[in-house]
Amino acid sequence: MTSQDSNDHVFIFDTTLRDGEQSPGASMTLSEKIQVAEVLDDMGVDIIEAGFPIASDGDFEAVREVAKAARQAVVCGLARAGNKDIDRAAEALKYAKRPRIHTFISTSPVHMKHKLQMEPDDVREAVSASVARARKYTDDVEWSPEDATRTEHDFLCACIETAIKAGATTINVPDTVGYTMPEEFFELITMIRGKVPNIDKAVISTHCHNDLGLAVANSLAGVRAGARQIECTINGLGERAGNAALEEIVMAIRTRNDLLPYESTIDASMITRASKLVSAVTAFPVQYNKAIVGKNAFAHESGIHQDGMLKNVETYEIMTPESVGLKESSLVMGKHSGRHAFREKLKSMGYELGDNAFQDAFRSFKALADRKKNVFDEDIEALVDSEVATVDDRIKMVALTVIAGTGGPQKATITLDVDGRHETRECTGDGPVDATFNAIKAIVPHEASLPLYQVSAVTEGTDAQAEVSVRLEENGKTVTGRAADTDTMAASARAYVSALNKLMVKREKTVPESMVTP
Repeated sequence: MTSQDSNDHVFIFDTTLRDGEQSPGASMTLSEKIQVAEVLDDMGVDIIEAGFPIASDGDFEAVREVAKAARQAVVCGLARAGNKDIDRAAEALKYAKRPRIHTFISTSPVHMKHKLQMEPDDVREAVSASVARARKYTDDVEWSPEDATRTEHDFLCACIETAIKAGATTINVPDTVGYTMPEEFFELITMIRGKVPNIDKAVISTHCHNDLGLAVANSLAGVRAGARQIECTINGLGERAGNAALEEIVMAIRTRNDLLPYESTIDASMITRASKLVSAVTAFPVQYNKAIVGKNAFAHESGIHQDGMLKNVETYEIMTPESVGLKESSLVMGKHSGRHAFREKLKSMGYELGDNAFQDAFRSFKALADRKKNVFDEDIEALVDSEVATVDDRIKMVALTVIAGTGGPQKATITLDVDGRHETRECTGDGPVDATFNAIKAIVPHEASLPLYQVSAVTEGTDAQAEVSVRLEENGKTVTGRAADTDTMAASARAYVSALNKLMVKREKTVPESMVTP
């Protein structure tokens, strides 16, 4: 990677494992991060930002293991403008075939005054020193001026020039708070290209947040102005309203190549698989009307639309479901379906499970098929997502009995497997759900509050699975657990247990509040 003008290739920099995981409740285990990284690598992502090594031992280990596992992609570690951060990132990337260190510092007046408490000259010195130190470890160094879109232009250009002189090969321009507009961001990138004398020695990158719903539009405006790297995440995951969505970026370029004459190395047929995997491991559902990967993205209910689709699919579809990995299946799933049919169905839905996970999912499917007349794709998706999300859980539900009604106190008896040891408790409560949660809390004591308990039907009918979302909050840490079952109480218990498992992972993270990233 050298000049942003070298060709029309747009480098895809995926930060799902770093910025995406900063979403409240989106923590991933080490094995889940490796699983996501392998899919990103397979689908052709150019750069995988694997984490923030100095943030915690868990982040360090994740960057190190992703660095070992990656076969094609550049693996990147984030670091603030300090020696300890950069040295820690370099250590984590030691085994990477193609390592990159991404270092940053704030440059906007509001950040320098209130966050850094540094003068502009001191910031510029930190830019030079941090990039130079990173360059001692690798030739591939990226530098970001945090809150670039609210930074004074002359100072921004001076800092960029300093970073390139010190050895930065990629200059990332973050819209950290999702503040800018497409035409404004286009002009900013154009200004940088015109005013920074050595900008031809670096690739310009975009990193746009979605606070105003403009992250993808701003990123594409940046590319039109000369940027040749886009930082994005699967499903648009990220802090606050999220980041630019990888799937939307890739398909916008492919679908409107007449106006966006660029190319990427992404295998778009893997988009659905990546989306479902990230949704499952983070327990973040994809909204039904989400572009490209939402349940309704290729669904048509209107009679007029259906008539048009039957005559010619191009009347209402600008891309095919197959182009993003959605495949129509003729398999009708039910209690008589075998393992082979179930495995093929999962493949058609974008799932590739290991043997143990597959066997668990198949057993759950057969149990569901015995209780439910019609098993829909949504049922299978909810079932598999629940199985995938609990592979490495320390706490698992073994059995649950609930007594409810108007004639007496509601009571729940639950047995949990906690680190391989079975424990049983019986508790009462203000309703069956409260009793169930009290019993879980009696086995696994904690002080977390319950800001969200939500139940929705996966499909229609009285035999529909209930999909339950539970959100727990403890000391500013927020996690979300999801589970589905035809028994609402069982789904509620599993969702609560899932959230507890994520809370345990979250407790291990020790990121200070000062670690605000681009």
